[in-house]
Amino acid sequence: MTALGPRPGPRTERLALPGVLSPEQVLSTVESIAAVQHPDGAIPWFRGHHLDPWDHIEAAMALDTAGEHERATAAYRWLVRHQNPDGSWYAAYPDTPDGVAAADPTDRGRESNFCAYVAVGAWHHYLSTGDDAFLDGIWPTVFAAVEFVLGMQQSGGQIGWRRGADGTIDSDALLTGSSSVYQALRCALAIAEHREEPQPDWELSAGLLGHAIRHHPERFLDKRRYSMDWYYPVLGGALTGAAAKERIEEGWDRFVVPGLGVRCVSPNPWITGGESCELALALWAMGESDHAVDILRWIQRPLRAEDGMYWTGYVFEDDAVWPEERTTWTAGSLLLAVAALGGDEATTAVFGGEGLPRGLDSDCCG
Repeated sequence: MTALGPRPGPRTERLALPGVLSPEQVLSTVESIAAVQHPDGAIPWFRGHHLDPWDHIEAAMALDTAGEHERATAAYRWLVRHQNPDGSWYAAYPDTPDGVAAADPTDRGRESNFCAYVAVGAWHHYLSTGDDAFLDGIWPTVFAAVEFVLGMQQSGGQIGWRRGADGTIDSDALLTGSSSVYQALRCALAIAEHREEPQPDWELSAGLLGHAIRHHPERFLDKRRYSMDWYYPVLGGALTGAAAKERIEEGWDRFVVPGLGVRCVSPNPWITGGESCELALALWAMGESDHAVDILRWIQRPLRAEDGMYWTGYVFEDDAVWPEERTTWTAGSLLLAVAALGGDEATTAVFGGEGLPRGLDSDCCG
């Protein structure tokens, strides 16, 4: 992989957001993510911590927004090499002094949204690069991952959240995870459509899942205390228009701390960077860019570190960062949010969703 340049270039200038990030600050954030990446492409949370597939992909997508396509490609090649025969990845791989030890995962469970997210990353990378050879090469990986995930779909459309190490499916569904899977299915369908390889079973599954998210909250575990369950149906694209606006307005006062960011869990006095940046993305998708910029501006003081990385969270009653870790996925979610606000075509496509297939309409069904 090539080294990053010493000065901001056109890509980092385009990611700059007045009042939030300067081009120099963007560059330091990109460099800090790149510094965590191993030569084989693996991107753990931070050096010495574990890697999980979802956050690995989030960081790779952020690298693509900054034009670091070679690094992003290496991250996807890592996934191709370490995919299990059933199409899955394990939930956690350790980061050792010798790198990420994929042969000895620390969590042999396989989580549905972790596995599905490769479709979002692959489509984003293709839209960022126009690399048809990449898309051809990763298609079998995406296909196998989607088939694995849809093997966990329940009769009501929701997706079981995890398959245990013994192969048993936990049929309980998480609204956040299923909403992420919904976005991934739409990206997978976009890839299939681009390749002229229609997948009618996927279309049906996406339609059933979207219907469950929109109309059947009882099919998901009750996690209303968590802000992700509040905004993820909007971020994942299942809720749009008036329904999205109503949902965000309903939870705003419960989760948003003006001047600081977004609570991870209500009513705990803890704002987190990942949730704040994801809400900003959801707000942008709703056409609420001014509110999105406000959120991103607020988190800079408590969460941005000197090296350009971001602390995971901040306990405002104690004026303390917690936990004391700076994570690639938090920085990655920030870069994706500013990329969307700046009009980056690949990022707006996968998070705006206007050009993504929605699957077969199941809203006529019970």
